Amino acid sequence: MSAGRTPPNIVLITADQLRYDCVEPNAPGAPHTPNLARLAAEGVRFTQAYSHVPVCGPARQSLLCGRRPESFGGLWNAGAALPVGSLSPDEWTWPKALQERGYASAFLGKWGVHPRLGPTAYGYDRAVGAADYEAFRKDAYPDVAFAGGFFGEPNPIPVEDASTHWLARQAVREIERLHAEGRPWHVALHFAEPHLPCRPSGRFADMYDPADMRPWPGFGDTFEGKPYIQRQQLCSWGVESFGWADWAPIVARYYGVVSQLDDAIGHVLRALDRLGADDTLVVFTADHGDMCGSHGMMDKHYIMYDDVVRVPMIMRWNGALPAGAVCGRFAYGFLDLAPTFAEAAGLNRPERLHGDSLLPLLRGGGEALWRREAVIATYNGQQFGLYCQRMIRTERWKYVWNLTDVDELYDLEADPGELVNRIGEAKLADIVAELRRRLYETLLADEDGFDNEWTRRQLLAGRKL
Repeated sequence: MSAGRTPPNIVLITADQLRYDCVEPNAPGAPHTPNLARLAAEGVRFTQAYSHVPVCGPARQSLLCGRRPESFGGLWNAGAALPVGSLSPDEWTWPKALQERGYASAFLGKWGVHPRLGPTAYGYDRAVGAADYEAFRKDAYPDVAFAGGFFGEPNPIPVEDASTHWLARQAVREIERLHAEGRPWHVALHFAEPHLPCRPSGRFADMYDPADMRPWPGFGDTFEGKPYIQRQQLCSWGVESFGWADWAPIVARYYGVVSQLDDAIGHVLRALDRLGADDTLVVFTADHGDMCGSHGMMDKHYIMYDDVVRVPMIMRWNGALPAGAVCGRFAYGFLDLAPTFAEAAGLNRPERLHGDSLLPLLRGGGEALWRREAVIATYNGQQFGLYCQRMIRTERWKYVWNLTDVDELYDLEADPGELVNRIGEAKLADIVAELRRRLYETLLADEDGFDNEWTRRQLLAGRKL
């Protein structure tokens, strides 16, 4: 907790599958997000925040406990053909620690932590979920049906009753109720947008003209020298023949949903203003990004491009954090939040978490003391078969260890779109060896489980084709 301050209220707002480059204030070509721009102007915007695991379920489990999912077996989303491990409710979670500290709390929106147990098993007092919205929608709009599949379509439901705004309305009610109780409170608001399929409502449905959509830096990939699964992804989705003219309407709908999401968040921020809830730590981030046509792909699986591993993140805490600051140091959008909330609220926490509190980084002189010079992301396969990846990204280089296929190395200064895999270049062998060593040491420290004589040959002895 910041010296001399009482424990703050905490509002955590997350998006699902939101690209980092869609929340950049005044960036040319980015969606219109005035409410998130306002939040950034009043707080700290992180420009190098990353997902530690770009898959919904494992990321959300890690968010609660502050540990990498490999350390407790949460490798995949529930509902796939594969058996799924989930975070046990007996594990330490920061919502439970807040509850023990005397906080009142409410959870709203997408869950994804456990297929049978809900938020109240992990420390929340009340929960409103996706099923509650579906019940409302079916009752209020029984004739609405969708035919566009994962590619999306306009939503005939009015904006005020779309899932974004319905959920924001529930969140405002919970904030008003909790604030009236007069004790510290926490609200988690997890939107399901802009996860595909994108279905913007009302004015957001035609807010963006497909003709104005410009290709992502990663568009036009030939996949030369890259893992087989990437080219196969296009065939699996049926998009191998798509040109930019095919992707542009999909991107326009994605942009529309991003702006619609921002509008819903504005209702929550204005409620905090109206209540005078100044001593509130507000955090906005996302579980991971979305390809949305970059590299010709849909969704996020089997890849470690910045399109999916880099995420937006904003933190505002009036009087405790600087206003209008931009932090360019490496951070984790989800993994760092457990220790951050623990420090802010003065919680008892496990000695070993895999993230770090961001509060020291944001205090005077903190950037000079911040030691994280790389971020690590992991992936364990799911929908189209098992396929494990481990990534390390420094300021210039990204190395991807594909355990059962060719590795990847990208020079992010010369090739920000990550189009050219340079893994086989002899002159870069020392860089690869160093990145492999650093990756191995982090995986070992973070209880990843890939420490055996076979994997050590790959990462430490260079026995990798």
